[in-house]
Amino acid sequence: MRCITCIIALFVSTLVVAQTKKPATKPAAKPANSQNNLAVKKNAGGYEFEINVTPYKNTWVYLGCYYGKYKNLVDSAFVDANSRGVFRGKEKLPGGIYFFVTPQKSILFEFLVDDVQRMKIVADTTRPDDVVITGSKENELFTQYTKFLAAKVPVMNQLQMAMRSAKSTADSNAIREQMIQANNDMNKYRDNIGKQYPESMLAQFFNCVRRPESPITTLKTRDDSVAAYRYVKDHFWDGVNFFDERLLRTPFFDPKLEEYFKYYVSPEADSIIPEVNYILLSARSNYEMFKYLLGRFTDKYVNPEVMGQDKVFIFLFNNFFSKGDTAWLSVKQREFIFNRAYSLMANQIGEAAAEMQLVDTAGKPQSLYGVNASFTVVAFWDHTCGHCKEQIPQLDSFYQARWRKLGVKIYAVNTNDKMHAAADELKPAMKEWVDFIKTKQLNGWYHVYQTKQQRDTENKNQQANYRQLYDVYQTPTFYLLDEQKRIIGKKLTLQQFDDLISAKLKQQGK
Repeated sequence: MRCITCIIALFVSTLVVAQTKKPATKPAAKPANSQNNLAVKKNAGGYEFEINVTPYKNTWVYLGCYYGKYKNLVDSAFVDANSRGVFRGKEKLPGGIYFFVTPQKSILFEFLVDDVQRMKIVADTTRPDDVVITGSKENELFTQYTKFLAAKVPVMNQLQMAMRSAKSTADSNAIREQMIQANNDMNKYRDNIGKQYPESMLAQFFNCVRRPESPITTLKTRDDSVAAYRYVKDHFWDGVNFFDERLLRTPFFDPKLEEYFKYYVSPEADSIIPEVNYILLSARSNYEMFKYLLGRFTDKYVNPEVMGQDKVFIFLFNNFFSKGDTAWLSVKQREFIFNRAYSLMANQIGEAAAEMQLVDTAGKPQSLYGVNASFTVVAFWDHTCGHCKEQIPQLDSFYQARWRKLGVKIYAVNTNDKMHAAADELKPAMKEWVDFIKTKQLNGWYHVYQTKQQRDTENKNQQANYRQLYDVYQTPTFYLLDEQKRIIGKKLTLQQFDDLISAKLKQQGK
């Protein structure tokens, strides 16, 4: 079985946390991924964060940042006997929310990195909410907000605990009112920042955090509910600039994106595609944001959880990858993307299945399109595959118990590579295959395989083989075809195939 690679992992270089150094009187060696060993002169470029974090002494500490759903280390510094050190680099850091990482690899506090990247930070591990940052106006706002949260969050947590233990409806209603008020206080604080400092980084971040509230508060009819839903969807991204790279380096942009596609976009590929296209086109003017979002959508839809959503990946391939918009890809990455796209193009839901002219156990050719059936299940399996040995008999149980009576036929393709061997070498594999069929009594099926001659002819003529045409990267792999051999289901569980057959028959009034 071959695994699907995580595309974001191909695009995003996530730094590995360096091993903690034992305290020493001076740094004997520099941890990996650090820039402090560079001889840096103070100039208009670069960054320099002087830190004084007690009680750490004679040890390494780290600077990290968010990147979508990841947390990366970007630098390390050695703090001396006076708990002083410097994070320093020749090039400016991208804007966003960064965090101080202790020698024990835990986050102690967060701060903002904006265009002004010369600042002093004083902190104490016993008072992580009382960090003093000088040299940055953005962080003055941020530290005030942090203190506000430090006072407000414990109260909200207590209210949530009280709600779970409420003994009466009156108590629940009273607590709920307090929770609403506390939440309103937080929203009011954020709104005030937006009004007073509309151009600040914090205001832009609050725009991303904000969830729109529908003016329709009384949902008496279905139309009310639809209108309220529509309002939230239409205003979900108000004030959010997809070309603002700084949003990537926050812990809330990626969850907001996930929430939107989970709750406000219909799961059909045709509904997803225009949403994805709009976001990518909006982000296109920023290289880093475009790169991340394209990678994220590719990762989500190249091997989706919902059948048919791989059509979104095909859209991404045709409109971005194939047009050269991904110059950052390595040769290996590009090969993976293109191979996956070509494998999926031929087996989209609603499209005609690729013809297969394979040979049965008696050496007779059997055409897929020659199978006369109301539904055809195409099963790609290997008689030596452990998972197949469990799934194939279960497939037969569905067939014998119900499907056969409904006019369903099974076209079972043996994918074992030994079936492509020369005649003498083929005999043992053929015997194992036939013995399995007889032992499990897989009767009434079309049992077929591809001969060595057929494979050699395909290779010689540079024709796509059935593995490519049906995206067979693991076994077993199942497809469901209708009477015209159009693909109506693929890579589902057997129970889901059974449900799909029932649904199709109901639509047909049978």
